[in-house]
Amino acid sequence: MNKPLAERIRPKSLEEYLSQEHLIGNNGSLTKQVKRGIIPSLILWGPPGVGKTTLANIIANESDRPFYTLSAINSGVKEVREVIDKAKQSGGLFTSKNPILFIDEIHRFSKSQQDSLLGAVEKGWITLIGATTENPSFEVIPALLSRCQVYVLNPFGKEELEALLERAMKQDEYLLSKNIKLNESEALLRLSGGDARKLLNIFELIISSQDQDEITITNDLVLKLVQQNTVRYDKTGEQHYDIISAFIKSVRGSDPNAAVYWLARMIEGGEDLKFLARRMIILASEDIGNANPTALIMANNTFQAVTTVGYPEARIILSQCAVYLATSAKSNASYMAINKAQQLVRQTGDLSVPLHIRNAPTKLMKELGYGEDYKYSHNHANNFINQEFLPESIENTKLYEPGDNQRENAFRSFLKSRWGEKYNY
Repeated sequence: MNKPLAERIRPKSLEEYLSQEHLIGNNGSLTKQVKRGIIPSLILWGPPGVGKTTLANIIANESDRPFYTLSAINSGVKEVREVIDKAKQSGGLFTSKNPILFIDEIHRFSKSQQDSLLGAVEKGWITLIGATTENPSFEVIPALLSRCQVYVLNPFGKEELEALLERAMKQDEYLLSKNIKLNESEALLRLSGGDARKLLNIFELIISSQDQDEITITNDLVLKLVQQNTVRYDKTGEQHYDIISAFIKSVRGSDPNAAVYWLARMIEGGEDLKFLARRMIILASEDIGNANPTALIMANNTFQAVTTVGYPEARIILSQCAVYLATSAKSNASYMAINKAQQLVRQTGDLSVPLHIRNAPTKLMKELGYGEDYKYSHNHANNFINQEFLPESIENTKLYEPGDNQRENAFRSFLKSRWGEKYNY
């Protein structure tokens, strides 16, 4: 009982590992690599409590490699170099048994800390496995990211979380000593926020708080025993996702009061200010788009300013941007257009580029007709001439539907004036 329940039932093999079938199922990409014993450097990206640390341990065990671990919270360049020196001594260069260095929360490493890993990864002294809850494209330096494969771990679903509880009741000695009836699990699952570690911690709290051996788990019992501070913002758990969702939907819904309130909740909770600024960049394109193209410029400038200024003044910049985005005209037309276009690509496959708009850098290509019938728009009235740019089998397909706002109504008029019926929305 000295170890928490999550640690006591931690899986030790791929067969015991729940979820992530796309990675560790029979045909999973990681399963194949582990069985071959060839493990590349990896970044495991996913929300809290989906088994990133567990998976790193399993990979090391099943590939029979030395395993070193660091936490980005309390490790600096000095600690990184010390571990790398140990790893160099315990493994050979460019062998299949290179030691694994696991870094939890690698997104918290500074640029200099990440730079200190580069040489060891390049020279094969270590195989790096980093775990992150944040998008590695933003948080991991390009030089290191290019040397790693990124694997996305999906949140646990209801069935997987319930299976985890069943496993705990069947495998853990302490739980086996009790007669536990799991009548209702909804409250447990909701409070966990999809975090397996949090789920097991709550479950153990419920069991250990009962004096009797006969324990019936109900939603009322769970809610009664688990004290929630509803004001507290847990930036690594369920509230992280709920409150950022509330913020985005408030801005999308053009409510600056709610937007600033949810923004304040996250700032007071210690949320990463750059994360908030990045979310506003995405929102400016997805929900405002060409209804007000300046919104994207404003959001991008906000990110740069927040990065330069830092807390506490950055909160003013974030508030200004949130209010601007909330009070801006809205359009998701560009977002919908790329969704339709990607769906069309998946349905139609690799369609040939029409000959008249192909590149023709060589004599042979010109002889084959590449670019032959292309009409240069600037040689014609209004810098426009009617010609087809889509592959023949999908000609005249409409993907972009202008939004009903001042700017995109002007787009609609422009397209109709040039294309006639083809763009007659």
